[in-house]
This record gives sequence, C-alpha cells and structure tokens, in this order.
Amino acid sequence: MSLQYLKEAVSNDDTEKLIRYVRLHFGDGSEAAGKKEIDKAWIEALKLLLDVPATKREFILQTLAENDAATLAHLFFHLHFYFVERSGEWIHDGRV
Repeated sequence: MSLQYLKEAVSNDDTEKLIRYVRLHFGDGSEAAGKKEIDKAWIEALKLLLDVPATKREFILQTLAENDAATLAHLFFHLHFYFVERSGEWIHDGRV
C-alpha cells in the first residue's frame, strides 16, 4: 500500500482501509496476526492497571498538553511496541 493510498483513505475518511493497513503492517502481511499484535499491547497495558496502581498522572497530562500530535503519535507507536514486547510474543524480528 502506497503513501498515496493511505492519504486518499484519510481524505475519504475510510477508516477500514487504514485499519487494514495497520493490521497488515503489524502482522507482517497477515491481518489476523496484526489484530493479535494490537490486542497483545492492549492486554499488557490493561493487566498493569487492574490493581489501580499509583501512576505519574501529572507526567501523562503534561506530556499530552506540551507535545504536538505528531510527537504523540510517535510516542503511541513506541508504547505499542513496548507492550507487545512485554507480552513475550514478538513476531517482527525474533527478539523478545
């Protein structure tokens, strides 16, 4: 899928095309594997919150308030991969 394909999907508000791209990308060409990768990150984050631990909420709110959307998008992807790696099931390069 080309960058032009993705830009057209955004301009047409075609979220299905964007979701398919993300799933294919995270799943190394397999939408099912990509869905599993996305789910793993959410599960790992949720498991950490079940006991309602003390967190640095001020840091989170400050980070959101002081950074542009593009920077936050990069942070989002780094956090996604952090939680996937934490799950112990890292499919992308053999590393766990």
